[in-house]
Amino acid sequence: MSTTPISSQTPIAIHWFRRDFRFDDNVGLYHAVSGEYSVLPIFIFDDNILSELTAKQDRRVDFIHRAINSLKKKLEEKGSSLLVKHGKPLAIWQELVQKYTIKAVFTNRDYEPYAQARDKAVYAFLKDKGIDFTGYKDHVIFEKNEILKKDGTPYSVYSPYARRWRERYEQHPPQIYGDALEENNFVPSPPLAMPTLANLGFEKTDGDFPPPVLQESILPDYKTLRDFPAKPNTSRLSIHFRFGTVSIRKMALMGGALSASWQNELTWRDFYQMIIFHHPRVVTQAFKPKYDHIPWRNDETQFKAWCEGKTGYPLVDAGMRELNETGFMHNRVRMVVASFLTKHLLIDWRWGEAYFAQKLLDFELASNNGGWQWASSSGCDAAPYFRVFNPSSQLAKFDKELVYVKKWIPEYGTPDYPQPIVDHKMARQRAIDTYKQALATWQG
Repeated sequence: MSTTPISSQTPIAIHWFRRDFRFDDNVGLYHAVSGEYSVLPIFIFDDNILSELTAKQDRRVDFIHRAINSLKKKLEEKGSSLLVKHGKPLAIWQELVQKYTIKAVFTNRDYEPYAQARDKAVYAFLKDKGIDFTGYKDHVIFEKNEILKKDGTPYSVYSPYARRWRERYEQHPPQIYGDALEENNFVPSPPLAMPTLANLGFEKTDGDFPPPVLQESILPDYKTLRDFPAKPNTSRLSIHFRFGTVSIRKMALMGGALSASWQNELTWRDFYQMIIFHHPRVVTQAFKPKYDHIPWRNDETQFKAWCEGKTGYPLVDAGMRELNETGFMHNRVRMVVASFLTKHLLIDWRWGEAYFAQKLLDFELASNNGGWQWASSSGCDAAPYFRVFNPSSQLAKFDKELVYVKKWIPEYGTPDYPQPIVDHKMARQRAIDTYKQALATWQG
């Protein structure tokens, strides 16, 4: 295959990679390579996003850089390449239409407010140039308006949504698309330059990422063992769902056949994506407006203790230290630490959500926002305000032998481990009273 530079006169299509870093069962990419024009794949390191990241060693940027480099190498084995740019997306597209004869642009949809605004701006620009810009459903099973109530409005309660989700799933199982590399309809190109992490203003991180493989051995006992943080009985696929390094359709078909409980987690993910699409205000506001009137204490010293895993509550501290060191936290522990921050300490859920957004490898705005609003009782179908997790009883139930705690808190049981920063009984009652009074006096 020729490796001459792409002619500016050659009509091409473009596939814009965003959160779909794979060739197999990639809906937008498959439609692109099935069309009449050879495809130039691109990826844009979005400066609007990167500029918000404060740590130079950001595991997520490193993960993306590695994933993009892997795609690029596979394309180069086929005599093509991946065009990787760094900047503001609209400005990049303004450059691309000057350099190439672009006939069509393909991508996969994203439902978060920033992504929606970005895509609308690019769509309008390309439309003005006479270029079709087509998006496809890829990183969810059901999107937007596919799961609605009988009156045509979106659900805000999970259980009926999940029932309708399962009904539709059984009626219309996910369609699997082929491997785009096998279509071999990519633009012949010599290897194209790619910015290094240093070029982007970041540094390489240490540690490995979980493999993009569903370990079927965890599924038969997933329902009974998934809540125990010391047991390796979670899939660890959340980062791969976030960046599309695995196909959610393939995982749903494979995992759902062995564990309805595991598939239920994918349903929750779809639910939160639907919520943020229909109610973008939840990014900064409570889903239930009256909960924006809770008088948070927002004690910065206590918040710092929570961030560092020094609250004196072992399950909370182990979870925060795991997060800080690895970028991961077990889901049961996520609920406990979020409840502790919002109820025991009466610290605004947005503080905790923002901290998770900085640290989580699998950070996904819709799920992170949904989880925090659930824990703080402010979200759709959230835990009632009087539900306050007891971190000590949660520890006794889910880490009775202290395996998880001792792994992350080496000084546990010694004088170096701090005393509790707040008394559970007092804090629980204070939270209930605070919420009850604020909600009773709310004038909505």
